[in-house]
Amino acid sequence: MRFLLDDEQREFARSLDALLTAADTPAVVRGWAAGDHGPGLTLWRRLADAGVFALAVPEAYGGVGPLPVETAVAFVELGRHGVPGPLVESVAAGVLLGGAGGPAAKEWLPGIASGTAVVSLALEGYGPYALDADVADAVLTVTGDELRLTRGAGRATGPGGSTGGRPAPTGPGAPTVSVDPARRLFRPEPGGEVVAAGPGVREAARAAGTWATFATAAQALGCGEALLRATVAYVKQRTQFGVPVGSFQAVKHRLADTLLGLEFARPLLYGAAVELAEGAPGAGAAVAAAKVAAGEAGYAAARTALQLHGAVGYTEELDLAWWLRRARPLRDAWGTPSACRARVLAG
Repeated sequence: MRFLLDDEQREFARSLDALLTAADTPAVVRGWAAGDHGPGLTLWRRLADAGVFALAVPEAYGGVGPLPVETAVAFVELGRHGVPGPLVESVAAGVLLGGAGGPAAKEWLPGIASGTAVVSLALEGYGPYALDADVADAVLTVTGDELRLTRGAGRATGPGGSTGGRPAPTGPGAPTVSVDPARRLFRPEPGGEVVAAGPGVREAARAAGTWATFATAAQALGCGEALLRATVAYVKQRTQFGVPVGSFQAVKHRLADTLLGLEFARPLLYGAAVELAEGAPGAGAAVAAAKVAAGEAGYAAARTALQLHGAVGYTEELDLAWWLRRARPLRDAWGTPSACRARVLAG
């Protein structure tokens, strides 16, 4: 099968690329890691204006989704430019709340779609941490068949601006050390307001986890593309024995292997998007296969980039360092390779 984007989808990718290039995302990432969230949140609102966060929110709540193919297009670009923040978590929260329904969906989904609400998420089976919970307006957690919402330090009220007698927001605690300083992990505080319960919550959480895995796979693919592109440019400039190192056969082979890994992951990603869009029974396994391929390919691209850049690849001053640090966390986030392989085998 051929998974080719149509003209509208390709134009969407080009417009996001132009937006993110103009935003100087490496500077945004550095600021985010240092605790300066202002530029990142400004970029968040621009992405919302471009329709990124509406892609997984149902039309009944102000979104345009679910649109898995367009979501893959968007998150490949987000990964390629290294955009920080709980991007995956907000999209997955849209799926979770859309499936669970109820007052919380009406309260938060329009804000997620419009970019006025930043939401993080932690689900059983995917690790105990919520990404960037200190910036989030709300953190969602699912335990069994209960969906709980903790209002974050970023918002003392709901999107409508009224507390309505709700519990005051609580701080997320201290972050857990991460390989990538721009990915700050927090363990959600126990408790929180129960906003939905029942078997529907469990099913919605399963769908949200699948979407989180899917969007992370797209980010990993984009990250790998950025690393390969930077490495190709570097080996054309770096010389040894009076010639560019990119002319050496061993270097060409290493770059070709890296490219093959990324290109083999791409159809798996878009094939999974098609299955998600069709609601196919095997969509979960297809997403897991895409996550394994994209995560491993992105991590391989990081190893290639580090080897061919040499010692300069370690330096803080080089933007490459941020992509190098992100490749492994993306490989393991929302489904480790072993967990995803097990999901594929389970069918």
